[in-house]
Parts: sequence; C-alpha cells; structure tokens
Amino acid sequence: MNAPFDRRELFRRAAIAGAAGLVLGHRSPARGEDAAPAAPAPAGRITKRRPLRIGVSTYSFWQFRGERTSIEKCIDLAAEMGFDAVELLHVQMPSESSSYLQSLKQRAFSYGLDLCGFSTHQGFVSPDEAYRKKNIEHTLGCIDLAYKLGIPTIRLNTGRWGTTKSFDELMKNRGIEPRLEGYTDDDGFGWVIGSIEKLLPRAEECGVVLGLENHWGLGRTAEGVLRILKALPSPWLQATLDTGNFLERSYEQMEMMAPRAVLVQAKTYHGGGRWYELDLDYDRIAGILRRHNYQGYISLEFEGNEEAETAVPKSLALLRKAFA
Repeated sequence: MNAPFDRRELFRRAAIAGAAGLVLGHRSPARGEDAAPAAPAPAGRITKRRPLRIGVSTYSFWQFRGERTSIEKCIDLAAEMGFDAVELLHVQMPSESSSYLQSLKQRAFSYGLDLCGFSTHQGFVSPDEAYRKKNIEHTLGCIDLAYKLGIPTIRLNTGRWGTTKSFDELMKNRGIEPRLEGYTDDDGFGWVIGSIEKLLPRAEECGVVLGLENHWGLGRTAEGVLRILKALPSPWLQATLDTGNFLERSYEQMEMMAPRAVLVQAKTYHGGGRWYELDLDYDRIAGILRRHNYQGYISLEFEGNEEAETAVPKSLALLRKAFA
C-alpha cells in the first residue's frame, strides 16, 4: 500500500531540490521557454591526473626495412609487451577491405588495446592542381578508413617541395630543401590550407580529428604547423606532436605545439638512430605536456638500430616512468 500523502514532506523536498539548483547554477525555464540543453563539460578542467596511456606505432616494428611486418603481429607484440594502445601505419596495411579492417579492430579489442591513431601520408605542396586533388581524395579515403576502424585521429602531413628526391639526402640536410623555382612559401601554404579546408567537412562527419604533424616540408617547424591551424580554426584540425622531428629549438617548439596536440608521437633511438639521434629528455617533455594539460595518448615511434624485440620494451619502460 502507498504511504499517505504528506504535503509538508512534499514542500520540504521541493525546497531542497530548489536549493540544490541554486548551488549548481541551474535555472528553471520560464513558462513557454524550452529547457536549455545541458552544457558540455568544459575542456581542460581535469583536476585529478592519471598516468598517460602509452601506445606504440606499428612503424616501430618495421621502419620500412625488409619484409613488411604484419599489423596483426604488431598488435600481438604490443599486447605481449604491455602497451595500452596501437597506432596503425597506413602504408603497412596490405588491404583496405572491410573484413580486414574489422579483423584488426576485433584483434585489438580482444587484447583490451585501443586503436589510438592512424598514421597516413599525403602532400599538398605543389602548383599542380590535379596532384593536390589526388592527395585530397586519398586523404578523404583515409578518414573513411579511420572511421571504419573506430580510430579518432589521423596523422596529416603538409607534404614538401620535392626538390630533394632521396629521403636519406633530405635527412642529411636536416629536413631542409630548396623551394620549387618561381614559387614562395606563401604559395605553398596557400595550397596546403586550401587542400586541408576541403577535408574538414568529412572529418566532422566521421568524427575523425586531423592531426597536422611537424613532419618536414612546410610542417618542419611549429611556426609552420601553427600558421596552418590558425588559418583554419576548426575543432577537427589540431596537431600531432612528434618529439623527434624538431632538430633545432626542440623543447621551445614542443611547448608551442603542445596546446593543440591531440596525439604525441615519442621517438626513441636505442642502438643509435637510423638517420640521426636526439638526446630527448622525456621528464622535461612530460612537464611541458602537463603544463598544457595534455590528456591524450603517447605513441612510441622507435627509430633506432637495435632489434625491436628488445628496444621497444626498453622504450615503453622509459615512457612509463616519464609519464606516470
């Protein structure tokens, strides 16, 4: 049987509820006024920090050397070594079929691993409109792949002038190359900005953040990356911060990019670097990211000469300690 109606108890409860609403800053809508939607939690106001999650790029197990290491093996190794997530390198994938993509997603899920990033290649630094269009279409396809894989961000490149044909030579020149004759950096930035602008509607539709990386070309410096981000103010265009791609003013440039970073790719060089080696202070880098309240993934990109089977676990231990 229901309890008897008690008017005083009803008024007491209403008073408590009203007081709670005042404390929380809530306001009841006026008659005929629709209730305002709940405001989203403000970004960046996390008061209790947790250790950052550490992932590993499948690139770490292959590095474009020898026979391609399968993505499946990379996922297995990541789980065995104790990572939290895996970043997939697009060019390492032998197929883009739906069944293949879903098998990767299922495999990672079975280990409790997140798929935290999708590393793609493209270039927009060219006066050839057909070339830029081809790269736009390629990148739209990569956004679709990330959506099917449930990956929330893709690594995006500006591309480079292409006047240095060999990547080894480019690295000897510290990533610097001559411009195309008759063109300026302003021309190049215009091509890149115009091309990325065409990607943003698909990125928003799919819920995939474009993370523009400091990755040679016009994105070699933080100033170059930020110039593009400022020209296209969108929550769907942010930055992928690569700790190993700043060859001058490394920590200063990381500090500049950290507020826009949605993924951090962390380089290590056990056994000596393939093209160069940086003495990166990850305690200092962790401090930079903490100052800017970075809460995303750290994705290991091992780029040394030691065998990945021993170097990658060493790298994980280093990153765990720094980002604990």
